Amino acid sequence: MSAHIIDGKAAAARVLQQVRHDVNTLKAEGIEPALAVILVGNDAASEVYVRNKILRAGEAGIHSLEHRLPANSSQARLLALIAELNADNTVNGILLQLPLPAHIEENRVLQAIDPGKDVDGFHSENVGGLSQGRNVLTPCTPSGCLHLLEETCGDLSGKHAVVIGRSNIVGKPMAALLLQAHCSVTVVHSRSNDARALCQLADIVVAAVGRPRLIDASWLKRGAVVIDVGINRIEDHGRSRLVGDVDFDSASEVAAAITPVPGGVGPMTIAFLMKNTVTAARQQAHAQRSQSEAVCLSTC
Repeated sequence: MSAHIIDGKAAAARVLQQVRHDVNTLKAEGIEPALAVILVGNDAASEVYVRNKILRAGEAGIHSLEHRLPANSSQARLLALIAELNADNTVNGILLQLPLPAHIEENRVLQAIDPGKDVDGFHSENVGGLSQGRNVLTPCTPSGCLHLLEETCGDLSGKHAVVIGRSNIVGKPMAALLLQAHCSVTVVHSRSNDARALCQLADIVVAAVGRPRLIDASWLKRGAVVIDVGINRIEDHGRSRLVGDVDFDSASEVAAAITPVPGGVGPMTIAFLMKNTVTAARQQAHAQRSQSEAVCLSTC
């Protein structure tokens, strides 16, 4: 069996096409979506990610604002910048690029971002809303994974999904989104008993554990759909290259469909960041209109 390769680049292009259409609609209403990106320090990988995000924003018609702080910036300075962006009605989304320098408390500054502008979906209000099935901004990578699964499988109701990994960024929100899609969900992790056997029961496997090529064909049920979130840099015959958490060659002989690394989940993450920015802009405009109408009614 040779698996269908799920083309994340093509899927992301379709999402971004819809985003551009939505941006044009908002602009016709006098609303210009804007995304503020904060980068603290000069981590090489973060530099690349920020550059790509700003590039995609421009292509989608979203105005981007880049705020760069030195690596030795105080936590107070970062919190002051976030407060300023929270109060700025022309800014719809705030993206704080991770990781942060060690002296800054990641959770504290993430919680300082206005939940309505939290386009990464990391604020506890959005995390809690996701678990309750409310309409909130959801983390971009899991949202992109769900989109790929729905494009590939159609209705996910009743399917057994196994999520490998329980991180706050991917594993836990991925499980919540799959539950919303009416899957039966199992989360396996480092303390799970016989994780391989649990995965062998799955119709859908989402690998987000951060260990290169951990999941091979022996972990999979024939015909499973595999979403590989992992991005791991390895040395292979003297050359550096990226691989996923799944042994692609082995898994492709068993799976019905599989995402490659690179070119699978990665492009979807940025596409859904843009989608979240547009959603935030729309929700904020609606809230402002409702507030204005309420003020008008109370004074008329």
